[in-house]
Amino acid sequence: MSNPKEFPFPPQLLEATNANLPKWLEIIAAKASESLQALSLPTRKTENWKYSSRRLDLEACQPATTTLTLPEDAWLPKDHCAYFTDGVLDSDRSKLPSGGIELIAFSEAEADDIVLIENNMQAYLGDNNYPFTNLNAGKLSDGWLIKIGNKQIIEQPLALVFHNTGAKGSVHPRIIIEAGTLSQATIIEEYTGAAGATALTNAVTQVQLQPEARLTNIRLCMEPESVQHIGLTTVEGKRNSLFESHCVGFGGKLRRHDLVVKLQEEGANTIMNGITITQGEQHFDNHTVIEHVAAHCDSQETYRSMAADESQIVFNGRILIHRDAQKSNANMSNKNLLLSTGAEIDTKPELEIYADDVKCAHGATIGQLDKEALFYLVSRGIGKEEAASMLSMGFINELVQRIPVDDLKSIVLERINRFLKETFAQSK
Repeated sequence: MSNPKEFPFPPQLLEATNANLPKWLEIIAAKASESLQALSLPTRKTENWKYSSRRLDLEACQPATTTLTLPEDAWLPKDHCAYFTDGVLDSDRSKLPSGGIELIAFSEAEADDIVLIENNMQAYLGDNNYPFTNLNAGKLSDGWLIKIGNKQIIEQPLALVFHNTGAKGSVHPRIIIEAGTLSQATIIEEYTGAAGATALTNAVTQVQLQPEARLTNIRLCMEPESVQHIGLTTVEGKRNSLFESHCVGFGGKLRRHDLVVKLQEEGANTIMNGITITQGEQHFDNHTVIEHVAAHCDSQETYRSMAADESQIVFNGRILIHRDAQKSNANMSNKNLLLSTGAEIDTKPELEIYADDVKCAHGATIGQLDKEALFYLVSRGIGKEEAASMLSMGFINELVQRIPVDDLKSIVLERINRFLKETFAQSK
């Protein structure tokens, strides 16, 4: 491990937050800042950051001197949404739901909610594997607890839109979601940013699923190329719960998302789908961990990626089967498509099994467009550019169609089509 004094976090990121927080939150933020001073920035010698560390440019994350606006292709839901500008809730743009689901600011939490927030906030303090989670807690201005009541079925998805204007240089959103027993809901996280902002979004979302809760989480990383994005999502599933994840990520200067799911009690299940797309000199790094802690749990993970030009995509997927997790069923699939000779995709699926009565499988492929299929389409009068786009869309479309919100599905398809048009127009 690198010497923390040799690779420290920049001083401006170690400064305490100026927010007027309750005493209990101030104590957590102070602990996080103190622990961060003992941690080092990731380097190429840091195993799970070896492909991404050189992309980090925290010194460049300075407040913008001019006003930068929301990109035209950002998705802005009309209702059932919470809109955050630089981490602060924008009441004018937000239309919060009523009945069955609550949004509670950390600073306004009471009694049992404070205990829940404290437990989640302190879970990763001092953890070398997730140093930016310590940064998130240390720079906390406020966070939000989303509570879904017991037996509540929320039909309409709740959208959380996080827009980074670049005005603060770095923004650190913190969300905790508690899904009550027998509840059902869909939570959308969309991350956007102002074009040209040399900013950092450092987001943490923590999910607690009570028995038989079902939560669908759709996470869209749609920020402009100049905005660096580091995100962590953690999930703890109780008996017979289900966590369904759809992660869609478009590349940038630095993109990284860690998704950690712990199936803690019997019958807890997860379905995880991921789409990653990069072009130019962009980068995206996905790290997933699924821990089967208890018996009779299922996990199904499918990630697909496309890299064009000189871009790079990284996938590291780990499944850990604990000793008591008998009758586990775990499957991981990672398929990748290189759209140019200069692109790079690195994939590392891992299985670590300590139980003997399990069904586990994993597979990873990296390939290029099928030349015979491309020739066949061209021979039928389809242009080469259109044929290549059709084959590429066929590779990724299955996962796009699994996104359970039609408006989002349309936006993702539009963005992918634009990506393919730009990619193959340049290859003429």
